[in-house]
Parts: sequence; C-alpha cells; structure tokens
Amino acid sequence: MTFMPFICLGVGLLVSIRQLPGKILQVVDWVINIALIVLMLTIGMNIGINDSVMLNLPVIGLNCVVISLSAIIFSVLLVILVEKTLLPLSALQEKLYLEKMDVSKEVDISQEEEKKTSPLVWIMPVSIIAGVVIGYTLLQESFSVYLNYSLYGSLILLYTGVGISLGTNRKVFRYVKILGFKIIYISLAIFIGSLTGGALAGIILGLPLHVSMLSAGGMSYYSITGAYMTQVYGIETGTYGFMVNVMREFFTVIFLPVLIKLSKGSPIAGGAAGNMDTMLVPVTKFVGPELGLVALITGVILTFFVPFELPLLSNIMNSIL
Repeated sequence: MTFMPFICLGVGLLVSIRQLPGKILQVVDWVINIALIVLMLTIGMNIGINDSVMLNLPVIGLNCVVISLSAIIFSVLLVILVEKTLLPLSALQEKLYLEKMDVSKEVDISQEEEKKTSPLVWIMPVSIIAGVVIGYTLLQESFSVYLNYSLYGSLILLYTGVGISLGTNRKVFRYVKILGFKIIYISLAIFIGSLTGGALAGIILGLPLHVSMLSAGGMSYYSITGAYMTQVYGIETGTYGFMVNVMREFFTVIFLPVLIKLSKGSPIAGGAAGNMDTMLVPVTKFVGPELGLVALITGVILTFFVPFELPLLSNIMNSIL
C-alpha cells in the first residue's frame, strides 16, 4: 500500500505526457467518475456494516466538525502571516491585472459553474448514503473482505486518474515561474496550518494524532483521503478522513464572506486542494479573477501533493508514535 499511490500517479503522469486526444480524456474522466461513485458506495457500505461506527456516528460527526474548523482556522492564520511578511497578495493582484493574467486564461469559469449543476454533485452524496443503508440493512460484516477489494481497485483507478489529470494540467505550473516561487508559500502555509489544526484538535478531543492530522492533512481532498485512511487504518478512521474534508469545503463556502474580510488569501486557504476544481468558482467570485489564478495554482499543487503526503505522513507517524 505504501508504494501503490506513487506507482499509480507515476503511470498516470507518464500516460498524460503522450498528449492524449480529447476523446480519450473524456473516457478517462468517465472512468474516474465511475470509480468515485464505486468508492462512495464502498465507503458507505463499510460504515453501514460496522456497528461500532454506526453507534458512534454522532460523536464522530462532532469531532469532524472540530477538526475541519481547526484546520481551516490555522490555514487562514498562516496564510495571513505569509501575506503580511512574504507575499502581499494585493500587490500580486495588481500585477496580474496589469499583465492581463487571470484564471480565465486556464479555466472556463462558465464551464466550471455548469459542473456545479452536473449530476455528479448529487450522485456522490446519494451514493454514500445508499451505501450506508445497503450495508446496514442487507450486508453482514463478513462482506467487508469484498469491500476491501472494491476499495483497493477504486484507489488504483483514482490515483492513476489523478496522475493523468495533473499531467494534462501541468501547464499551470509555468505560472509558478512567471509569478515567482514565493507563490508556493501559500500552499506550504495551508499544509502546515492544516496539520497544526489537526494536531491541536486531536489533543483537545483526545483522538490519536494519526486520525486528526491525516484527516486534516487531506486539505479537502475527501475521496483520496477517506479511501486511503480506510485502507490503512480501517473504516472508523477512514470516516474521519472523508467527513473532515467534505466539511472543510462546506464550512469554507459558508464562511467565504467572513474570510474575504480577513485577507485576500483567506478564502484560498479555506478551499485548499479543492481550489483545483469544486472550490474554484466560489473562491474566485470572492477573490477576483486575478487571484483566482493563484487559487487554481494552489489547488493544483496541493492536489498533486496530497496523494504523496498521506502515505509519507502515515509512515512517519507510525514510526514515531
């Protein structure tokens, strides 16, 4: 399991280098979507067949609220610190405006808005709810062996798909050179802030640090985080990985009007890895199209980083704790 993410991501990146035609990319997108649906059903069924998780679900939910809010708060604080000391985003926004560089150069915002109304938006939560119901009412706990195979297969497809997606979006990284490598400080601040928030929440809640820190370290990438933590630590820990990161997106959207009053980078800090896709439109509406490009770059960097970070952090924590 330790090397599987790296192998699949590498395969995906190598495949994407071949400049795949649009039709092939559409097929890849469909495969990833199907894998996501299967993954949501699998996680849901794993939750449903586990009596302990079902009994503790209200407590787990409250813990996830604390972890997700703590991760957002510390990410925002560290990004504000970066803005005050290393990278004033107001000046960067003005520079991007004068050079006519914004997120529309890389992403069709109208198409991204259409994605918000796509069937996948409601199919995903319906799938996990359906999985919980099926697992709770129809399946025996012995069925978890087959669910593990489904989980592993879904992860292989997702990791490979992420590699292909990142490879096809690699041109975004050229903006790192154009804008300066200081732009990476935003991603670094979000990462450190998320882990710090996760650690503090874990101490307050009395949770094992690998539960709170890994789930917070998912930085809104709920599918990969939930699946990875389920595969390595079991369904209860995996439930944290999934719920914390879904809640991070939910709370970020709710608090966007407050976050933008704190600083230009605060909405970007809340969106984290989600700035590459689901969070890009709402965050861009608050920070503007110029800093929407910064949000996209940050989202791509963190999306690329999470699949590597989770197994590395897991191994480090297992060896220390």
